[in-house]
Amino acid sequence: MQDFTGKVAVVTGGASGIGRATAVALAAEGVLVVVADIEQPPLDAVVEEITAAGGDAIGIVADVSDWESVDALRARCDEAFGAADIVMNNAGVAGGGSISSVELPAWEWTLGVNLWGVIYGVKAFLPAMLERGSGHIVNTASIAGHLTSTGMGAYNTSKHAVSGFTETLQQEMVAGDTGVGVTCLCPGFVATNIVNSERNRPERYREGGPDLDEGDVEGTALADSGSAIADAYAAQMKPDVVAAQVVQAIRDNRFWLFTDDFADDMIRARHADIESHGTPASRSHLVELMFRGGDQ
Repeated sequence: MQDFTGKVAVVTGGASGIGRATAVALAAEGVLVVVADIEQPPLDAVVEEITAAGGDAIGIVADVSDWESVDALRARCDEAFGAADIVMNNAGVAGGGSISSVELPAWEWTLGVNLWGVIYGVKAFLPAMLERGSGHIVNTASIAGHLTSTGMGAYNTSKHAVSGFTETLQQEMVAGDTGVGVTCLCPGFVATNIVNSERNRPERYREGGPDLDEGDVEGTALADSGSAIADAYAAQMKPDVVAAQVVQAIRDNRFWLFTDDFADDMIRARHADIESHGTPASRSHLVELMFRGGDQ
């Protein structure tokens, strides 16, 4: 997709982090942007930022873990701007804690947002793209969609599933000569607010109360992990850098988009374990590796 002017984009998780930066970047390219998020105040703020800069955007509160909410998002997009040319299924939440300790509502929430949010987004917006014979879908996975580590069972599961789902989607789009491009975004550590995502957990996923604290990295030996992790995340790659990469990936019809080479050696080591049919080597918690600068 070379010419963005007048195209229509939907960005979920668009009120903060990578989503917000991508919404702003697309608007600067002349795209009409539908910004979707579960939080109203920051959603209003990003729409105001875009329109103040001369762009065109609307904000829609949406819960991507709920099909009716995503389908309503599609209908609002159609009504406001027309069918979406670009869809970025980006909304995501952290899912920390060991597999043995995380309660089912937390699993349902993490998979509901990180995985079902992607499935629902594709199910809602892909039909119009297929009918038109053009469009581009960006699904946000993670380096955690290519690695495993302790204390991240729900998150790892969701992101591995997104990677597999998105690669399958790309194969089907090519096999059908559909004209629809697909990008699988696999960020490393980016200065986003994901470590505080617990604030947005809906009541229906809180049976028995929250089962993990914000920033919980159970399985590591990190002291004072909550504040330390928040500080560490704040020092990572800026979201606008990732947004520029996303825009370029759409332009180039690029499938895999890794934001940096932080995880390259670890991914190679994991692939070597798989190819050898051997027992996986022990690996440190990914967040712990961030503090060490990537050394396992």
